[in-house]
Amino acid sequence: MVIAEAGQSWLIFWGHFHPMLVHLPIGMFFMAGILHFFYAQKHTAARPIVVHMLIWTSAFALISAAMGWSLAQAGEYDPGTLQIHLWLGVSTCVLSLGLTYIMRAGLNRHLTNSLFILGLLCLTVTGHYGGNLTHGSDYLTASFPAPAQKMLGIEKEDVQEAPKITNLKEAVVYTQLVKPILTQRCISCHNAEKQKGKLRLDAPNFILAGGEDGPIIAAGKPLESELIKRLLLEENDEHHMPPKGKTPLTENDISLLHWWIQQGADFNKKVAQLPADEKINAILKSYTQAEVAMESAVFKQSVDAADEADLARIRKHGLLANPVSKAQNYIEVNAINAPRVTNKELADLRSINAQIIRLKLGNTGVSGEFMKEIADMSLLIFLDLQHTKITDQDLESLKNLAYLESINLVGTQISDRGLLTLAKIKSLKRVYLWQTRITEKGVAQLKKNRPDLAIQSGFKGQWPIEVDSAQLAFNK
Repeated sequence: MVIAEAGQSWLIFWGHFHPMLVHLPIGMFFMAGILHFFYAQKHTAARPIVVHMLIWTSAFALISAAMGWSLAQAGEYDPGTLQIHLWLGVSTCVLSLGLTYIMRAGLNRHLTNSLFILGLLCLTVTGHYGGNLTHGSDYLTASFPAPAQKMLGIEKEDVQEAPKITNLKEAVVYTQLVKPILTQRCISCHNAEKQKGKLRLDAPNFILAGGEDGPIIAAGKPLESELIKRLLLEENDEHHMPPKGKTPLTENDISLLHWWIQQGADFNKKVAQLPADEKINAILKSYTQAEVAMESAVFKQSVDAADEADLARIRKHGLLANPVSKAQNYIEVNAINAPRVTNKELADLRSINAQIIRLKLGNTGVSGEFMKEIADMSLLIFLDLQHTKITDQDLESLKNLAYLESINLVGTQISDRGLLTLAKIKSLKRVYLWQTRITEKGVAQLKKNRPDLAIQSGFKGQWPIEVDSAQLAFNK
């Protein structure tokens, strides 16, 4: 039995080289086809080169097919799609071998051309089904523009956009908070076509069923739930999820999953039906658009539209610069796609200072020097500087912002000294301060100075959950 299991493990191990090696025969076959159709038919001296390319293509195609078969033994893929991909791959190998023989024998040119075309088509379809197995059945069509999807009659049956949260208390926790997290971070490896660890996370019944090691959720016991335990492991741990190279879940994502499981992992309950502490309430609020409330005095102002050339220049740096509403000319700038942006690139924001009311520069290279530029954004309502190099002294520049309502300083070096500055910003309504250098004494003083201010200072312990990942025991 042990020998059989060891043999199975070695098969699957070698199978994991299939995605890497398979691209070699694909590229060689296409190059052989291009050389054949556009050069070798007129220059007979080039035909031996095509033959040699086909010989190597056939050899690597056979090896790739064997590795693909080995990978299939893991049982992580949809059997129907897998069989189609398998036999198309075998057919491609046979066509490649047939072409090698025919070209070496110098047989009918029309037959050679026909087999080349058939081989290229077969290779394309094989690759398509391979993509389905790896990325899901809509990996190609999902990015089609809407008009093209309509013209081709493409309907997205199972992929639905997460409902926007307009009433937080009435939001269904699983549907509107948990499911979007799983869809963005986990579904690519745990779906109908691909089930790593024989686990699917695309529907409640599959989540409850668990994977090859059993259930992944223990309702009411997050730290005994496989889902949470693997998220909390060190990134270098081979059992950490998602695996290295994939985009990890954020701190807020993990906290929400932990909270949902702790409160029973119910698939139908609403936010109002589940108890939540200060930390969770702060995270939940971030899922709404409440931070830029339309009742803000800013919306009584009137500003000219930003110049399109200025917006285009800003977007070249990877920054998102989008209108807040169709009715007004206010702009939200977000650096989520530009983590390496620095003060130098951000200097281009000067041209739209008058229109910016939301500025999100979290996890970027922005430093204190740019705070003087932010001070010129006179209509700024929301400012996100989490995980940047901002210091207490840098906050002094913000004292004259008349409309600033919310500031996120999570993961910065802000201390109690910086809280004294924040207290002077009279328009401020919310401040996020966990993972900073502030003390309980400093927070107490800020609450005393500004009893009207909502202060989210997190909690003691390791973020996002107070647990030593080295102590976690889980199924291996």
